[in-house]
Amino acid sequence: MLDYTLTEEQEMIRDLARSFAKKEILPVAELYDRNDEYPWPIIKKAHKVGLISSNVPERYGGPGFGVLEECIINEELAWACSGIQTALMLNNVAAWPLILVGTEDQRQRYLPRLTQGGELAAYALTEPAAGSDVSGILTSATRQGDEYLLNGTKTWITNAPVASFFVIFAKTDPGARHRGISAFIVDRDSQGVTLGKPMKKMGQHAAWAGEIVMEDVRVPLENRVGNEGDGFAIAMKVFDRSRPPVAAAAVGVARRALDEATRYAMERKSFGKPIVAHQGVGFMLADMAMNVEAAEHLVRHSAWLVDRGSANVKEAAMAKAFAADACMRTTTDAVQIFGGYGVSVEYPVEKLMRDAKIYQIYEGTSQIQRVIIARELTRR
Repeated sequence: MLDYTLTEEQEMIRDLARSFAKKEILPVAELYDRNDEYPWPIIKKAHKVGLISSNVPERYGGPGFGVLEECIINEELAWACSGIQTALMLNNVAAWPLILVGTEDQRQRYLPRLTQGGELAAYALTEPAAGSDVSGILTSATRQGDEYLLNGTKTWITNAPVASFFVIFAKTDPGARHRGISAFIVDRDSQGVTLGKPMKKMGQHAAWAGEIVMEDVRVPLENRVGNEGDGFAIAMKVFDRSRPPVAAAAVGVARRALDEATRYAMERKSFGKPIVAHQGVGFMLADMAMNVEAAEHLVRHSAWLVDRGSANVKEAAMAKAFAADACMRTTTDAVQIFGGYGVSVEYPVEKLMRDAKIYQIYEGTSQIQRVIIARELTRR
């Protein structure tokens, strides 16, 4: 029998994240969105209270939280601003390859930089011609004695403009498709690394994304993560752990949209009564609430599975697809309930709708999640 009751520690984590979201993020969310600024002051405060690099084990300076705890944190922070929340969560994604298959030397050299040094990292998989098709990446890593020579371009890499180091996926055997991919830790100041300016986006303006261009970048053998050819398997293991927290963030945005729409529907009157009393609006709110609740359950179940060592490929894909689509529908409906005010930058639902769209795209599009779900169903 499943028990969905949070433990006392998980409730404390939720309360900490909720308080941080309301006190530190919500009052400045609009400012960072409008000015496209990177939220360094909030990043530093999050470091102090332990809301960043939360999956890093205690021996390397982190709290060692599980995926479920990360989901709890992400939902609360994204409720206030998903752009700032996304900037905060990327350390977790970049840390996973090291936590899962990294050597002790790699963990000792890089993980404390995230926890004790307050640095940021980025996870670099996507390329200009390879998004959903991971096996299609073109970045190459050529072995030359005790080092590799990396050449290629990564794009839409969140935190790339501000990260101190990157986990880069490159082809060590171009003819082997996905079996020829390997992973490497590359420092920002490595000769041959060029970083692009933050890219302009529809939403999540506080989470900077950019290009990483590598021209004959020399990476020592000791910075290869796992064995040659392990890169694709590493990326898939990371997805199993990163998709539930991303889905949780989508739930947070959707919950905020529901909160804002419900409050407005109770205050706004038409035909002599609050618009919530009209079925056209009331039913929309009911559907929004059902989607938020269902998405949260899918997210927490997928996180619970991977935390206990069980396979969650199908469940993580379900959580990611459902939460992303529910987030887009819920924010769109919130704008509709606000009417003309919904498209005004003076009201929060306009930002929520812009922030929502990316959830259907990154960490695997909603269409790719359905491919995964169908594949897992046939395997059974």
